[in-house]
Amino acid sequence: MSIEVISIIVLFVSFFSLLLLKVPVAYSIGIATTLSLLLNIDKLPGITTIAQRMTTGIDSFALLAIPFFILAGDIMKRGGIATRLINFAKSLVSSLPGGLAYVNILASMLFGAISGSALAAASAIGSIMTDRMEEEGYPRTLSASVNITASTTGLLIPPSNILIVYALASGGTASVAALFIAGYLPGILLGMAIMGYVAFIAISKGYARGKRATLFEVWNFFRKAFFSLLLLVIVVGGIVAGVFTATEASVIAVLYAAVLSLIYGDMKVKDFSGVLLSSAKTTAVVMFLICTSMAMSWLFSFEGIPEMISTFLLESLNNKFAIFLAINLILLVIGTFMDMTPAVLIFTPIFLPVVTTLGMDPVHFGIVIVLNLCIGICTPPVGTLLFVGSGVAKVSVTQVIRPLLPFLAIMVIVLMLISFIPEISMYLPRLFDLK
Repeated sequence: MSIEVISIIVLFVSFFSLLLLKVPVAYSIGIATTLSLLLNIDKLPGITTIAQRMTTGIDSFALLAIPFFILAGDIMKRGGIATRLINFAKSLVSSLPGGLAYVNILASMLFGAISGSALAAASAIGSIMTDRMEEEGYPRTLSASVNITASTTGLLIPPSNILIVYALASGGTASVAALFIAGYLPGILLGMAIMGYVAFIAISKGYARGKRATLFEVWNFFRKAFFSLLLLVIVVGGIVAGVFTATEASVIAVLYAAVLSLIYGDMKVKDFSGVLLSSAKTTAVVMFLICTSMAMSWLFSFEGIPEMISTFLLESLNNKFAIFLAINLILLVIGTFMDMTPAVLIFTPIFLPVVTTLGMDPVHFGIVIVLNLCIGICTPPVGTLLFVGSGVAKVSVTQVIRPLLPFLAIMVIVLMLISFIPEISMYLPRLFDLK
């Protein structure tokens, strides 16, 4: 057995073993990469190679957008924007059967899109909507299930941090602007599909309708939420129009959210120190994940793993639909135990060459891989969104699992549609001539 094969075995065995021992993902990646690298020390300048790769992995202007979007999301969460979006959503859909569940979904879509964070959406919207829905007779487990799955739409609808990470991992073959505009239709489709299932539950269970809002009330709530919604137009419109880059847009988002929160009066200047500290902690975790993931991704390339997997898939599965299905299944499994950021950075270089060889556009694949991993963060054992959503709703994870399963099935159906109907993702990028 060659040293290269042994190195690959050590890499994967040590990585999965550390995950099973509940070692944090970033440390598991870093330790496994180091152990594998030690077996190739005679081919490399020294053990400092891993440190160099970690450092150069985050030496990217595009990555500066991530801490700023994180900060913008934290400001929005504290600045009263969530409440205004909920009230606006309620004025639109609360009169429908199961109206409060629709409000939960629509508000999660709007807030997730504006903040770029599924966790922020689940926390901000769930903390408000769960009690309101319980007062109308909705089980807290159903509220949690709706909140958990609907919050993932914010990872598809721009601005989205994970789409920026994918743009980096794709090596520039997919631009941030194209990915942002490509996420709209899949994100809206996912939200509408969840609404469809909620409608079925509401009608079969006989949940009450809310009071129909008058046109004046709708206009009043829209007016109050207008400047919050305008942020989407400024950020995404500016990027697509080429007025500024994603990184510059993230800075504008921070300034806009800060000024808006001060005007609303829900935040004072003294509150920003706490928000900055919270954002710095989140940024540190994300950046460390990116550092170690980039080092492992480089090692994959060094060992020729992407080429090996590409050759194996193309030779063993001669049908491109079977290959796409196999990749989706692998990504669904990966998503259940790995956070989104390292999963995108590690597995994009492995699967992107395969799908592009078969004619899939890198932008299309970006949406597919992100939606796969969105399902993963809603499922145990890692399931960060599952734990946050359950915690906010004050119910146990085991109680949520059963009512959550049909929602996950809906997400998988939407994933299959997006995977095998490219126009859902590619229509808008082609319309705006973005690549």
